[in-house]
Amino acid sequence: MDKEVFVSIAKALAIGLGALGPGLGIGMIGAKAMEAIGRNPEAANKILVPMLLACAFAEAIAIYALVIAFSIS
Repeated sequence: MDKEVFVSIAKALAIGLGALGPGLGIGMIGAKAMEAIGRNPEAANKILVPMLLACAFAEAIAIYALVIAFSIS
């Protein structure tokens, strides 16, 4: 097979696997935040900021995977 095929497969695996973890993480963060707000609605303001920060950190990992996928040549 040609080198371009292997490069394409490597890029697909890098972004696919690199987005899997953050996707699951963001889903779990959102689910637990909604569960916590459901139990104690008055704490919604205290839960929102840490939830958004955790989502941003998880999303940064997906962006790193995208950068790695683009840098594979």
